[in-house]
Amino acid sequence: MSLEVVQGHLYDYPTYYDLVFASDWKAEFDFLQACFQKFAKRPVKRVFEPACGTGRLLYKLANAGYEVAGNDLNPKAVAFCNARLKRYGHAESAVVGDMSDFTVKKKFDAAFNMINSFRHLKTEKEAVGHLQCVAEAMNKGGVFILGMHLNPEDVGEDYEAEEEWSARRGNLQVNTRLWSMSYDPKTRTEQIGFQYDVYTPTRQFSIVDQTVFRCYTRKHMISLLKKVPAWELVETYDFHYDINDPITVDGDTEDVVYVLRKK
Repeated sequence: MSLEVVQGHLYDYPTYYDLVFASDWKAEFDFLQACFQKFAKRPVKRVFEPACGTGRLLYKLANAGYEVAGNDLNPKAVAFCNARLKRYGHAESAVVGDMSDFTVKKKFDAAFNMINSFRHLKTEKEAVGHLQCVAEAMNKGGVFILGMHLNPEDVGEDYEAEEEWSARRGNLQVNTRLWSMSYDPKTRTEQIGFQYDVYTPTRQFSIVDQTVFRCYTRKHMISLLKKVPAWELVETYDFHYDINDPITVDGDTEDVVYVLRKK
């Protein structure tokens, strides 16, 4: 049976987005805390998430005793994040804001951006601005954990990638498909298609959307990090989030978590 198709922005459906990307929260949560302990040169008490979305990890960190805050361009996601923080007895500390152009009133000890949100920044200027803003928001010795997908260096315009997975919570199930529609290594852009197939007790429908990601190879990231000398790269990992198993990033590496420390 074909489902009714709804055209819309996936980020305008925070309940579904949160479910789809919440399944790995425990591995990411444990990894973040391990990074705080291993790499920060100061006790980590205050944590910031640029492009926080629904705050799927922020409220978990708040529950663990950290003081948390974040920003995101999508007001619906921010409202969802703050409502959940409030529900768990925490301050509504997420704000609508641009992750490449923001300031904070009080500096943080750690920050994180785990699932490719960084690649929404479409220009080198915005990417540099993001790293500079986070650095300026960070206390000396604090850490920034940045997770992202790299493109292999020897891949051309015929590059293809696709992921499918399902998530369920109570009577709600969402089947997700994400695929690469086009890749242009010259302009460093990748058109990504998204589809949520949503199943509730009263309705079944699909939400279809697309977005453009900026592309990075290993060499692009080396060049970018040199432009923001406030950071030192202290370690790299893959998406297995094993603090005891760092990786060496080469031209074929795709999933990378960069651990940066404020000088």
